[in-house]
Amino acid sequence: MAPGITRLEVEAPRVARRSRPGQFVIVRVDEQGERVPLTVAERDPKKGTIGLVFQAVGLSTRQMADMAVGDSLADVLGPLGQPTEIRRHGRVVCVAGGLGIAFMFPEITSFAEAGNEIVTILGARSQDLLFYVDDIRQLSSEVHIATDDGSLGHHGLVTDVLRELLDRGEHYDYCIATGPIPMMKATVALTKPHNIPTLVSLDPIMVDGTGMCGACRVTVGGEVKFACVDGPDFDGHQVDFEELAKRKRAFAEEEEICRLQAEADRLEQQRSDGP
Repeated sequence: MAPGITRLEVEAPRVARRSRPGQFVIVRVDEQGERVPLTVAERDPKKGTIGLVFQAVGLSTRQMADMAVGDSLADVLGPLGQPTEIRRHGRVVCVAGGLGIAFMFPEITSFAEAGNEIVTILGARSQDLLFYVDDIRQLSSEVHIATDDGSLGHHGLVTDVLRELLDRGEHYDYCIATGPIPMMKATVALTKPHNIPTLVSLDPIMVDGTGMCGACRVTVGGEVKFACVDGPDFDGHQVDFEELAKRKRAFAEEEEICRLQAEADRLEQQRSDGP
């Protein structure tokens, strides 16, 4: 879909029938693979397929990106999490950055179908990393784009655009924000003074996806919640984003070691195969 960003269409009939916007699946490439939570970005109950969008950054996602048509995943567990509550609010502003666009696409589709007016703000590091833009344009009354390098739209952040819209008096009845933690934190800081209810989708570290391991715990309104069973949607004004950011970095060192080892194994295999 974009450099380093892959979409897999996966045959999973039962998940396709039962999943709803906001829900996700946990997949494994093979029996030794780590468990990777991914939003159900698309679903087609008639075909029995779901669409998964991800960025190849770690060993498992790189393996997934290398899969060919006809290959099989070891596991597709889902749908997991609580579906997003879809109802008519009025004017809804949807703020998505990076891979958060994959989560936002089914949200925009469902909220538009419920009769809401959709105003969308999309952000990425550069123009070539944007995706689903044409589909989202068809569902939105306005689409604003921000890129870090200024290659398309506003040269800066999605929150710059949201701030400008609010400062000039634009009214919104509801906000949805998905993407990097700093982006969501900045978004709720802007919407709170305007009393705009704001939904965020959280992606802390997950393991089993059923609430048993506790790895995905987050603090919301002073209470501990498990994102996999209580979320992933939460009231953004109640989320402890500082704690969430720290927990997301908990295994950064181990992830880097795994990446370096996988690269060393790849180079060794190339040497073994010869010219």
